[in-house]
Amino acid sequence: MKYNFNEIIDRRNTNAMSLGGYRGYLFGNSAKFDSDYKDEELIPMWIADMEFASPPAVVEAVKKRANHGIFGYSQIFDPKYKQTFLEWSKQHYRWEFDPNHLVTSHGVIPALFALVKYICAPDEKVLIMTPSYAFFKLATEGSDRKLVTSDLLYDDGNYTIDFEDFRRKAEDEKVTLTIFCSPHNPTGRIWTDDELKLFGEICLENNVMIISDEIHCDLLRTGKSFTPLARLFPESDQIITCMAPSKTFNMAGFMIANIIIPNDDLRDLWKKEQIPINNPLSIAAAQAAYRDGEEWLSDLKKYLDGNFEFLKSYLAEQLPEAFFEIPDATYLAWVNVEAYLPAEENLTLFFANKAGVLLEGDNMFVANGAGHIRLNLACPRSRLEEGLRRITHAISAIS
Repeated sequence: MKYNFNEIIDRRNTNAMSLGGYRGYLFGNSAKFDSDYKDEELIPMWIADMEFASPPAVVEAVKKRANHGIFGYSQIFDPKYKQTFLEWSKQHYRWEFDPNHLVTSHGVIPALFALVKYICAPDEKVLIMTPSYAFFKLATEGSDRKLVTSDLLYDDGNYTIDFEDFRRKAEDEKVTLTIFCSPHNPTGRIWTDDELKLFGEICLENNVMIISDEIHCDLLRTGKSFTPLARLFPESDQIITCMAPSKTFNMAGFMIANIIIPNDDLRDLWKKEQIPINNPLSIAAAQAAYRDGEEWLSDLKKYLDGNFEFLKSYLAEQLPEAFFEIPDATYLAWVNVEAYLPAEENLTLFFANKAGVLLEGDNMFVANGAGHIRLNLACPRSRLEEGLRRITHAISAIS
């Protein structure tokens, strides 16, 4: 590989959430967090950013823009930004959209909070599938809208949509929005085109608008491909697509996301209500990533493939009762460890206290995830190996 993903980069004293923000997010004010490990010994495998440097093209673009010296109020006026992302979309997803439908947000999460309020009246409901990214619930309940859940079906390691249950809940006239995750977080499923078509048809037939969170769409295993939901329904204006360079190129701190809103009224409302200001460094970084980041991304995906294979082999040898299948996409591993730990165990607390590994347990994913942990594998293999060694040791100590 051209790029060195084995390098250990010290993130201390950089205000990194992975090292400084875990207490509030994972444990709140819980006095039960009392790790056997010192703070500097903890291994962060929780928040979904990477322990890898962003592509050199991104770094150079930021340096060049910084050298200009003026960082005043900025918006994306240059059409090259939209054109660059549109070309990326055509190349990677075989999807073309009207560039006039593209707006930017300070992130997918802020976009979710805004869109839920714009789309749903106070007495209306939002439908999601579980296990789910927690912010789907938070964006709904934080907007004082009611949450409705449909559990994914789980069979021999494979998650599928319970279409009968989903249809029944979508038929509720108070359900006016669904937040959909594709590829799915935390399971890593890439939905097939047939699944996407049926899902979309159910929603559109019942006047349920769709926010499709596709932020992990570039992080695919070798040989896999991705279909944006909106590509299958080119005549519909009821599908909002959320993508971003943040996961793909480890740029979450730049706070820039691409939101494609084909509905004219909703897009006009967005432009009226949202503060139309972008960070000038973020604009330069995102455009450089989509223009020049292909080679880096190719190497990254190969490295992640290797990390997933390593995890699969490690678990088979050291924790054979744990259940894990390599996901279609993302850099997140969804591992079932219920054979080793009691059902009532808070897995996040257990592994933080006994293994010094910060991870997200089943309680972090709304529902339907009992006995699972989510591990972030976007790290150097030596760190992954040490994290797994500690996890194994902690489990062995109580077995």
